[in-house]
Amino acid sequence: MAVKAGYFHRQSGVIPYRVRKGELEILLITSRKKRRWIIPKGIIEPDFSARHSAAKEAFEEAGAKGNVHSKHLGTYQSRKLGRACSVKVFPMRVTRTYKQWEEADRDREWVSLKKALKRVNNGGLKRVIKKLPRTV
Repeated sequence: MAVKAGYFHRQSGVIPYRVRKGELEILLITSRKKRRWIIPKGIIEPDFSARHSAAKEAFEEAGAKGNVHSKHLGTYQSRKLGRACSVKVFPMRVTRTYKQWEEADRDREWVSLKKALKRVNNGGLKRVIKKLPRTV
């Protein structure tokens, strides 16, 4: 398969969320290598929309399924293989989490919005997360 230029540098992800006891919670996962707190994200597959790709990543990386909003919250910059990636982020209301999932070597944790903003290191991702309460 021929790979288009920039294929690995166009990504999408989701901010998995739920409302529990009236409080917004976000499901964060750890990155594989550096174990930083992040959201599920990955390359946009050639035959998938950004939204569909993001839902697939949530299932694979966090063991979460749900309803991905049709409108994205925003984008942020990340690094992959030493190069800049643009990540389009969608909110996803989680309807189910699985005890076993493909990338269960990652940690995952439901946290408050305030705690999510403290844990996430990427400033661009923090800006996108701050938009979540206005959309749910």
